[in-house]
Amino acid sequence: MLREDLRNVAIIAHVDHGKTTLVDAMLKQSHTFRENQAVEERVMDSNDLERERGITILAKNTSISYKGVKINVVDTPGHADFSGEVERVMMMVNGVLVLVDAAEGPMPQTRFVVQKALEMGHRLIIVVNKIDRPDARLSEVQDEILELLLELDASDDQLMSPVVWCSGRDGTATLDLNEKGKDLTPLFETILTHIQPMEADTEGAAQLLVSSIDYNDYVGRIGIGRIERGVIRQGQAVTVCNYNNIQLHAPGKIANLYQIDGLQRVPCESAKAGDIVCFSGLEKINIGDTVCQTDCVEPHKFVKITEPTVEMTFSVNDSPFAGKDGKWVTTRHLHDRLFKELLKDVSLRVEETGSADSYRVCGRGEMHLSILIENMRREGYEFQVSTPRVMYREIDGVKYEPMERLIVDVPDDSTGAVFQSMGNRKGELLHMSAIGSRTRLEFIIPARGLFGYKSEFLTSTKGEGIFSSVFFEYQPYKGELSRRNTGSLVAFETGEAVTYGLFNAQGRGTLFIGAGTPVYEGMVIGESPKSDDINVNVCKTKHLTNTRSSSSDDALRLITPKKMSLEECLEFIADDELLEVTPKNIRIRKRILDSELRAKANAKIKKGLV
Repeated sequence: MLREDLRNVAIIAHVDHGKTTLVDAMLKQSHTFRENQAVEERVMDSNDLERERGITILAKNTSISYKGVKINVVDTPGHADFSGEVERVMMMVNGVLVLVDAAEGPMPQTRFVVQKALEMGHRLIIVVNKIDRPDARLSEVQDEILELLLELDASDDQLMSPVVWCSGRDGTATLDLNEKGKDLTPLFETILTHIQPMEADTEGAAQLLVSSIDYNDYVGRIGIGRIERGVIRQGQAVTVCNYNNIQLHAPGKIANLYQIDGLQRVPCESAKAGDIVCFSGLEKINIGDTVCQTDCVEPHKFVKITEPTVEMTFSVNDSPFAGKDGKWVTTRHLHDRLFKELLKDVSLRVEETGSADSYRVCGRGEMHLSILIENMRREGYEFQVSTPRVMYREIDGVKYEPMERLIVDVPDDSTGAVFQSMGNRKGELLHMSAIGSRTRLEFIIPARGLFGYKSEFLTSTKGEGIFSSVFFEYQPYKGELSRRNTGSLVAFETGEAVTYGLFNAQGRGTLFIGAGTPVYEGMVIGESPKSDDINVNVCKTKHLTNTRSSSSDDALRLITPKKMSLEECLEFIADDELLEVTPKNIRIRKRILDSELRAKANAKIKKGLV
């Protein structure tokens, strides 16, 4: 039968093109909220980090009702590092809304998510958002979208996808640019007419594919997915299996069953094929598992998730300040937390190393791993991480490395600085186009060439540039590439930084700390413009004599220290440094804290003995 009363759609787009804002407007105009209900902006971004950064990190489900039809909507992340979230939720939907900014046009992540949608044969609705922007390029953007679909070998039906012109902020949509939109009715109507109802076998043996995992302290693990066949009932005995793990046949029972209504999970007795449901009772359920009727165990094929390209080493904190801030500090705590993350993040890989207190963690990019680090420190974990490294492959005896497709949008007078940086980082220009007084450049660049580039890019473009990238492919190794041309200012002794010591040290470079900051030997307290590290004594005080007094220190003026964010620290640290992460502090330190031992080790490296 056709589920005429149901549509399952996902909203996919590049970061900051307005997906979550449009979902807000869809929820309000479908009367999901009461007339007098106070609703926050970007209501789908429920995570604290999502609200702080203004980006979507986790894919989330909601539903709206229009003309008696339930429309399940999945809001997906737009940043390339979280594209694993997009890949797995594609299994839950029958069509997608491809959101494109009316000024920026298709960007790297747009290409990636559209390609995934085309591969699965989903129907598309092109939504050009932010048409009220003064710099909107409506006809050009429409042509760019068509070129993208042609380049990605879209079918004839997908090439004829309808275009809806929207302003998510104003909550308006129109099919004709000559007519001003009043509300989102044209968008709702297009979803009903263009996204085909799912062909559902409601009489067959029950089968549910799990595409997402949540957790609740009261009921434990919660599986989220679409019922592919039959009917699932509360209290039903089931068997869990997996397409890629033939040996998995775990019996269990559906304890609680919920359907999604707006932003709420509403308990229900049963649900049938096509419905997206949440359920509890199966403690070991994982993403990609299939929940089947016990007398008909047939695993459903799950999408292959793109492999990670960046790795870091997470280890137990062993600095002199270890254990002062954190609640969870031991190897066991670190092990349990990292492997727990695997249960809900399909893009992550965690492996044990030869050391008992360190783990190899692989992800999609620096932001992917930095979000994990930030979440862990907020939960009370204390640990240290190494510099990010790309993951190489050996194909037919040749070393290959991951390449990124990079798009930068900069003022015309900043293109020279970008070309120079790309030359130093082995970037190859693919395309160059003018957009008003700005220039858009597209490069293929080694993933390791982007480490530390973001801050340099913002400086060279005076903060006016737009920078985004997505994984392209593996290509033969491009040769040696310098990660950092500057050195570090390293604390010479343990103590508390004082004004006099900092005043003498600030002439050597840029400081990261201020007076009164506790430091230890081997801790990085600043950046040196020279390539070599410099040991400085920031705990040094002025000796008192008959003609000098401690009050004369008040005349010393310190330059405001540079406060480094977590991402900036990950970009900055060199191969011989670690990042110490605690709930209250982020410190950069040398792997070898003792200055004499560090100098001997560096001498061996220069002589080629190590």
